[in-house]
Amino acid sequence: AADDATQVTILHAPNMKADPARHGSRTDTVIALDMSRNLVLIVGTLYAGEIKKSVFSLFNFHAPANNVLPMHCSANLGPEGEAALFFGLSGTGKTTLSNDPDRPLIGDDEHGWSDEGVFNLEGGCYAKTINLSEKAEPEIYAATRRFGTVLENVILDEKNVPVFEDVSLTENTRAAYPLHVLPSIAKGSVGGTPKTVVFLTADAFGVLPPLARLTPEQAVYHFLSGYTAKVAGTERGITEPQATFSACFGAPFMPLHPTVYGEMLAERLRKSGAQTWLLNTGWTGGGHGVGKRIDIASTRRLLTAALDGALDTVEMRVDPLFGFEVPLNVQGVDAKLLDPRQTWADGESYDAQAAKLVELFRKNFEKFGPEADAKAGPQLQMAAE
Repeated sequence: AADDATQVTILHAPNMKADPARHGSRTDTVIALDMSRNLVLIVGTLYAGEIKKSVFSLFNFHAPANNVLPMHCSANLGPEGEAALFFGLSGTGKTTLSNDPDRPLIGDDEHGWSDEGVFNLEGGCYAKTINLSEKAEPEIYAATRRFGTVLENVILDEKNVPVFEDVSLTENTRAAYPLHVLPSIAKGSVGGTPKTVVFLTADAFGVLPPLARLTPEQAVYHFLSGYTAKVAGTERGITEPQATFSACFGAPFMPLHPTVYGEMLAERLRKSGAQTWLLNTGWTGGGHGVGKRIDIASTRRLLTAALDGALDTVEMRVDPLFGFEVPLNVQGVDAKLLDPRQTWADGESYDAQAAKLVELFRKNFEKFGPEADAKAGPQLQMAAE
């Protein structure tokens, strides 16, 4: 950029190994950012995601001072030009669910929310390709077949055809491709004020319902909590899902205090009247190892119903632990799926697992202190009332 204030300099030495004793680093891999000079140093790793997330971290540091809420989310457009946002950590379905041929894509992963609406920071997508199939994700699959797409860590067969099921190198396989190769994209990568906000989580405990409607206060609570599971394929050493909390659904790249971003989100939800939903793409019928993953067809039907207003008049129940509203019936979705306790073979086992998850939420939220509203979160005593 011509303006020094907006220029970022990245120094990348992928084949160099840092010396912890000499350089004061923790390992031989270093990602260091100088926020005051917009300077990035990356040493000892070829992973392109470090470049992407370093620039994003700088944006997240500077954006609030310019009255822009930085967001680790994907975004697409509805028929009236209103935006929908999809927050979630890696592996929860942001890329998959925001790629919809009927809803032009604004962007895949990094956005800002200003007074004018939503804008994308990137010119492309960086999609995970582990077990990618044409049937489940046709737009992403087609993009991997186009000239110019960069496949990262993907194994090729003897005919140079990608084998997306092969994770012998790593489970974190990727495809980088420009937005314009997708069949439906938003002009200028911008959108109007969001009408719908979706928090994606992959609940490894099998406790959360597949869809829940949040009040603005609950939305801020779950935004600050950032609950999901570390899913195999997105982090080194993770072969089974593990419960984790990442503030703002992106703590590693949100350098300011989480409540700064939380307060900005609360203000925007109040002004816009946007409805927030919690969409669980995790397990049903039990936790990991017992239950099964919620099928993507049901997830898509639930998401469509939330986006098009079909749930505005649907009867809801209040969850006794989390306090949010859960639809009793959604067209095309098994009603039993909507009540996770009913999917377990043993209701008492579900109750015990749910109590564990509530306690995890409570302990995690203690770190925010009195600045954040813990009352909007789950309460064990609610179940006894």
